[in-house]
Amino acid sequence: MSTAFAPARPGAVLADLLPSSHSRVRDIALVAGGAALTGLAAQIAVPVPGSPVPVSGQTFAALLVGTALGARRGFLSLALYALAGMAGVPWFAQATSGYTMPSFGYILGMLLAATVVGALARRGADRSVPRTAGTMVLGSLVIYAVGVPYLALATGMTLSQAVAAGLTPFLIGDALKAALAMGALPAAWKLIGRK
Repeated sequence: MSTAFAPARPGAVLADLLPSSHSRVRDIALVAGGAALTGLAAQIAVPVPGSPVPVSGQTFAALLVGTALGARRGFLSLALYALAGMAGVPWFAQATSGYTMPSFGYILGMLLAATVVGALARRGADRSVPRTAGTMVLGSLVIYAVGVPYLALATGMTLSQAVAAGLTPFLIGDALKAALAMGALPAAWKLIGRK
């Protein structure tokens, strides 16, 4: 088996460039690896005073997984992450599990966001800094569009209270996560292009 990356083709995402003689095995490993990466990143969590939602690395991981793996594998990866966490694997933020917590809506939003950013990555949205920035912003908006209303319903907060507790405190962190992705993803494509 060759260790060289496959040449980039139109419609490819980063994961498509990995060498493999068995694409099904590779896809299963990528899906499981994406779920595990999201679970590990979720453990980088800082409580936010006045909010049941912590700042964590899981949103960054979910967007990165979706972009690098593409829509189908990104969806499957986040579905595995969500289902395993619902079944009791303690890999949601702060080593929690289950589906009754007020922040579970963000996990559902991540599943949808990974699919959206993965579909955009297939169209080259991760190959330049401006396009990656737009992709990460859109992915974050999808997460909030599901997570904030879910938070309001789960806690009895008004929508404005849910925005104050589940959106506003996270904007600076999300900007930093987007900046990391804006540097990492286009740089990966540029590096692969030189091989």
